[in-house]
Amino acid sequence: MNDDPTAVQEIVGVYDADGSLLGELRYVIGARLGNRHCSLCDITHGALREKAAWRASRARLPVPVRMVHRDERDDELRRATPVTPVVVARTGSGVVHLLGPADLEACRADPEALVAAVTAAVQAQGLRLAATDRPAPTAGPSAPSTATTPPG
Repeated sequence: MNDDPTAVQEIVGVYDADGSLLGELRYVIGARLGNRHCSLCDITHGALREKAAWRASRARLPVPVRMVHRDERDDELRRATPVTPVVVARTGSGVVHLLGPADLEACRADPEALVAAVTAAVQAQGLRLAATDRPAPTAGPSAPSTATTPPG
């Protein structure tokens, strides 16, 4: 891995939902009842699956992008993201906060707006999105999200 503290190695979004079957069920029911909301979920997913517009937007970023649920965070990410939803950058010096709940809400469920906001936040933090050799997506928590069910 690159130890350059200004080079973004990965963008990570954390949903305000748990990824277990029970977590997914709680989110879907809560969203239908109007008492659960995750603006990051709205940006990346439609009613039943990941948005094609999100896949296309994500692919234009020159670094890997990974989305995880609250219960899928590693220890470093859990410490760095006490409030969700959130988007952070992993750099050579650790995790850097990029976008919080209000920033994600301001994207109004638009994947292009999220990419623009991430790019602006990276620049505002004095970081850079260096091109990397992006691995092909694979199954598992370290791969870019390709889920076909709504997050929850």
